[in-house]
Parts: sequence; C-alpha cells; structure tokens
Amino acid sequence: MIICAVMNWFYILIVILQVLVGFYLAYPFILYLITLLNKKKDYDYKGSNSYAGDYAIIVTAYEQTDLIPSVVDSLLKLNYENYLVYVVADNCDISSLSFSDPRITVLRPEQILASNTKSHFYAIDRFKRAHERLTIIDSDNLVHPEYLHELNKLFDQGYLAVQGVREAKNLNSQYACLDEAGDIYYRFIDRKLLFDAGSSASLAGSGMAFTTAIYKDCLQVLEISGAGFDKILQFELLRRGLKIAFAEKAIVYDEKTAKSEQLIKQRARWINTWFKFFLLGIRMNLMAFGTLSRNQFFFSLMLLRPPLFMLLMLSGLFALLDIFFFPSLLIGWITGGILFIIIFFLGLRYFKARDEIYKSLQNAPRFIYFQVLALLKANKANEISVATKHDYRSNITDIKP
Repeated sequence: MIICAVMNWFYILIVILQVLVGFYLAYPFILYLITLLNKKKDYDYKGSNSYAGDYAIIVTAYEQTDLIPSVVDSLLKLNYENYLVYVVADNCDISSLSFSDPRITVLRPEQILASNTKSHFYAIDRFKRAHERLTIIDSDNLVHPEYLHELNKLFDQGYLAVQGVREAKNLNSQYACLDEAGDIYYRFIDRKLLFDAGSSASLAGSGMAFTTAIYKDCLQVLEISGAGFDKILQFELLRRGLKIAFAEKAIVYDEKTAKSEQLIKQRARWINTWFKFFLLGIRMNLMAFGTLSRNQFFFSLMLLRPPLFMLLMLSGLFALLDIFFFPSLLIGWITGGILFIIIFFLGLRYFKARDEIYKSLQNAPRFIYFQVLALLKANKANEISVATKHDYRSNITDIKP
C-alpha cells in the first residue's frame, strides 16, 4: 500500500510538472490574445516637438577594442545633437584609440573592473555634465541614426526606462542566423507582447536607456558580480512600480555568435544567470499578489520561464513519456506545440526576418545540442569567460537610413 501511495504521488508530481511546462509553451499565445483585447494605444506618434533630452552614451568594452572605432563612428552619425559618448575600456590597451571629436571621451579604469555596472558607474562619476538620461551600448554594437529620437518618443510619454531593439548586424553563419531567430522570438514575446499586454519589456543588456536618476537609484548601492546586471535592474525598476517601455524602432545592431565555441560560452553565462536570478521571479510573483499589479505578475511569469531550449526539450520528453503512461495528455502537447509554432513564426514575420534566418531553422537541433553543452558548463560560466569574444572578420549588415 505504501508503494502504491508513493507511486500515486509520483504520478501527481509528473502531471503538475507537465502542466507547468505546458503552460509556458502556451503562455506567449495567451499574451498575444491579451494584446488583441488590450487595445493599447500607439506610442509611435510623429511628434515634431519632441523634447531633445541630454544623453550620456556609455560604451563598455572588456579586453577587446577592435570594434570601438566602428561603434564610435556610428554614434557620431546620430541624427541628434544633445549627447556625449563615454567609452569605458576595461582591461584594454587604448594606445590605438584616438578620437578628435570632443563628444568622445575614452576612459581606462586604473584597476580591472570586470563588471558592467562598475564600468557604468565609472563613467557616471566622470560625466562632463549632469546628463538627464543615459543609454548603454556594447562595444560590438552599431547604432541606427534615429536611435535617440526613437527613445525620446517613449521618454516623452513619461517612462523612465526604455528598451530598444538589438537587431543582428551579421548573418554570416548558421549559428548567427539561429541566434538571431531566437533573439527575434524573445524580442516578440518578452518585449513587444509583454509591453503591449500592460507589463514591462525585459531588458537586453544593451540598447537600453534610463533617466540617470533612476539608474543610480536602482543600482548605486548594490554590489553586482558576473553577468546579469540587467536582471537585477529590471527587478529593481518593477519593484518600484515602474514600467519598462519597448521602443521597437530604436535600433542597435548587435554582433551575433558566429562559431560554436562562442555560442557555448555565451549561453553558459546566460543559463548561469537564469539559475542565479530564478528567486527574483518568485519574489516578484509574490509581490504581484500583494500589490495586485498586472505589470509585476506578467513579468514574474517571464522571469520564472526556463530558457527556450530547456522548455522545448522538457516538452518533447514529457510528450514521449505520455505516449506510454498518460496518453490522454498528448492532445495538450500537440496543442501547445502548435501554439508555440504560431507565435514563433508570427514573431519572425512581425520583425521581418530575412530568408537566411528561415533557412537556418533546419539546423535548430544542432543549435540546441550546443546549448545542452552550455548547460553542462553553466556552473563555471563566469570562470570560462566574462564577455563574448567575436570574430571581427564577419560581414557587417549595412545600417538602414
């Protein structure tokens, strides 16, 4: 009888786990339906009197400076006047970095920081003037000429934090194309759909902007090591009852992983970050029930969701298990799989994915395999690498005017 009771509890546990995984497979479609009902007003208005806020553009680099001239060149081509650029070259040789434009300041910390937030505050402490807003750019990014104008449209609406779009600047390998496909999926569900559903867009590490005051208020007293400062920052913003806006036309062009070794190291850091900050999702979920905040509730569900490759693997594993033990649940996995595919391709269509991205999907199983390898190395991710090192011979996508 004891064995039967244990088996019954085991079966119940398996069913509960399947319901949780199945929910996350269908959750993006639920968000999509909510956005259709929400009738959110259009924030992409054409205002000729937009306030030209004063921006500090912080460019962070760690060990490598190869692409700093390119990102600085794109920043100098911004269709905007009221900004200064601060390049923080942490643990870098800056002897080859020389810029005649007075808007560019190159800073080299005396001691190795190996931390995004420490680099940001190193720049903040050395601002040449009291900038109202700051935006964070990676050294491997390029910036669209209208980037700051597009951010202004959301700041003009009263938002204190805005996330833009990180679009691929290189699609020169199958890995880069698959990387961009996954990024488009997350961009669609974790930024556009979440924001349109009345919650906040998730932060992406770069291509994001804040009022200087709120950035300092959220992070100045926190000691953050390793990857994931954006996870803590978005938690602090929502804890204060704020919403992170999504500016889908504020574009930075991001270098995608072109080699398997890069992919494994990068994903190991990202997976490590998810496990490291999982408790933040639980805290926000409990907080949402106390405040009855739609913003916090929807966002907490996103924080608790496992990485996409883990979600797909668990779904496949449970579906296989149900063939033998719970055949009545198979219809749920078939439905969830269909809903996932619908949302995935809706995202690709909405953000106008290029043909190379669609063609690369046939290699998705191999891409997932490399992420499984990354999972096995996740516990030592920050020892393996601090930042992704890219192959700078990759082809660069032209910036669209």
